[in-house]
Amino acid sequence: MITNDELQLAKSLVSTVVRHTPMMTSPTVSALCGADPSVLGEGIYLKAETLQRTGSFKLRGAYYRLSKLSDDERARGVVTASAGNHAQGVALAARLLGIPATVYMPEMASIAKVRATRGYGATALLEGRTFDEAVIAAQAFQKRTGAVFVPAYDDDDIIAGQGTLGLEVLEDVPDIDNIVIPVGGGGLFSGVASAIKGAKPHVRIVGVQAEGADTAVRSFHAGKLVARSAPVDTICDGIAIKSPSPRTFEYIQRYADEMVTVPDRAVSSALLLLIERMKLVVEPSGAAGLAALLAHRTVLRGKTVVLLCGGNIDLKLLADLIERQMIIEERYMHIFTAVADKPGGLAGLLEVIAAQKGNILTVNHDRISAETPLGWTGVELLIEVRDKDHSEQVSRSLITSGYPVTQMS
Repeated sequence: MITNDELQLAKSLVSTVVRHTPMMTSPTVSALCGADPSVLGEGIYLKAETLQRTGSFKLRGAYYRLSKLSDDERARGVVTASAGNHAQGVALAARLLGIPATVYMPEMASIAKVRATRGYGATALLEGRTFDEAVIAAQAFQKRTGAVFVPAYDDDDIIAGQGTLGLEVLEDVPDIDNIVIPVGGGGLFSGVASAIKGAKPHVRIVGVQAEGADTAVRSFHAGKLVARSAPVDTICDGIAIKSPSPRTFEYIQRYADEMVTVPDRAVSSALLLLIERMKLVVEPSGAAGLAALLAHRTVLRGKTVVLLCGGNIDLKLLADLIERQMIIEERYMHIFTAVADKPGGLAGLLEVIAAQKGNILTVNHDRISAETPLGWTGVELLIEVRDKDHSEQVSRSLITSGYPVTQMS
């Protein structure tokens, strides 16, 4: 287990390159998470590590680990494997310290993360379908070249570096009661939990995983590391790790008061809320902690800090998530209908929607749809509405006007 002295040493080095990221609050977010406004000081505090250099906490551990390399090790360079955030942390840390860096990333890694890694000066190579396969490729490179392998989480220096985020949290909210931490491989949890529990043993620590990558949660409840046979399956690529290591699981066993999972749909909802109410762009793994509170997977009282640990999201994925979530929350209505296949047929349909103040976003006019009878043309529409009641109002008006309405998922 890392000590407070190690955490303080890490802070003295890491603080020279990282930003002290803001701690943010929102009465709306607190209320949605079930905070009691009648209790003085109760509420949700969001640690916006999304605004960190490289867009996540990973620079902390990477810089501390690389700063401790010998001159010989620096000359040999470093190699690592990452789905994206650790890659960027290592790439920037290596550039700041003048160390050559090679990064192996899964073939389906976020385009934005790959480009950013290369932009920081590292050689980024795509190999393997999963994070674990990228690790195998990186370790093979280490054996061939003698480069120093920098783990994403299974390393004491990495853990100590991530723990500097916990020290910041204690500075920002000294009377903290709870903290919610996303868990992938467990490096962030291990470091932050060490810092928090070392200073304030009474603080309740909740670890959160995506349902499709839940080995740490299942292992916590089993009291031992359990294997995951199924492949990881989640939009939370930053925590889509098959299993924590024995090292990080020891921290989870010692410091976690509760471990919970959240579905991807809850993560999408939290992500959209953060954009709308907090003006924060957060990647799915970074929003997992807030998703657990919004979905009431855990109920906490007092001052609760939620780590928004990453903001590196591919823009196409962000656009897809927003559109899907707008449909789920019934702020978009996605329907299939039909119009007479004659001049003015489509115009009549659009006039009905306009009269009800529906904002048409897309129209797909399908003249050969098998779903419609001869003489009619299928029309698929995406319409922006105010809420569920407005959606029902538009549907009723269309049906009354003679247009069939089929809701599409």
